[in-house]
Amino acid sequence: MTQNAWTLLDGGMGRELKRIGAPFRQPEWSALALLEAPEYVAQVHRAFIAAGASVITTNSYAVVPFHIGEERFARSGRALAGLSGQLARGAADEADAQVRVAGSLPPALGSYRPDLFDPVRSQAIHRELISGLAPYVDFWLAETQSSLAEARAVHAALDGECKPLWLSFTLLDPDTEQSQPLLRSGESVEQAVLLALELGASALLFNCSQPESMGAALHSARQVLKKQARELPLGVYANAFPPVREDAQANDTLLDIRADLGPEAYLQWAQQWVEEGATIVGGCCGIGPEHIAQLNHHLQAHEEIPD
Repeated sequence: MTQNAWTLLDGGMGRELKRIGAPFRQPEWSALALLEAPEYVAQVHRAFIAAGASVITTNSYAVVPFHIGEERFARSGRALAGLSGQLARGAADEADAQVRVAGSLPPALGSYRPDLFDPVRSQAIHRELISGLAPYVDFWLAETQSSLAEARAVHAALDGECKPLWLSFTLLDPDTEQSQPLLRSGESVEQAVLLALELGASALLFNCSQPESMGAALHSARQVLKKQARELPLGVYANAFPPVREDAQANDTLLDIRADLGPEAYLQWAQQWVEEGATIVGGCCGIGPEHIAQLNHHLQAHEEIPD
């Protein structure tokens, strides 16, 4: 395996909350614990840190109207985002080693649904999240972005905010008829790389897609960067879901977790990603502390990549 410096992310917050018995239901998803029992959120953060994560992500993914409703978001969205930031910052600050906090900026109008995107509405939602999270985070993580337009809207909502931005795109599940890896919008990974460079992103990642999707995306990204004579840290944090319908919304229903993606199997995928040039590795939905501990044990880091 290539010996690269790498950064270890945490795993999926929502499924881990459910597993440990936190309040959890649709449509609130992981936001319900913020509303009713925030101590569970802190517990999950601590579990991922104990497993070896050097970056934890705020539990703000579901703090959007799709999950908590328009009225509740208007009333409490900024405060809930702030609470998610405060809980992550507290867990990071009490850790023995340095742990950074990534401020999660999700698709504002529905995961996996680039067809529902509206730039004005999206930016308004993200500005509320950013206002609540800003005092607590070390950098921004625009994650599970399905299209270039979604990523542009996040960047516009940040409006010159000085903290680094990591862009993370979700991919179409592998298809034998596909000639290249594609975002869920049908746009190419090449276009995503060029956008990340244009926007000055500090890293480009792929997340909330099957492990089988990631290697080709990394390869394509590396080819584009080589052609452009540019460098950009690349990362992966896959989910443990089976293929998802094209008209589905993430967390619209409680998807099963694949039985073939235990910690050892996930490690094998992660080793391939590192070989393909990933310097940032972690997990998304269904990837728990036990997976992160396995990665930490076998992918020993000597230094972290810079922002």
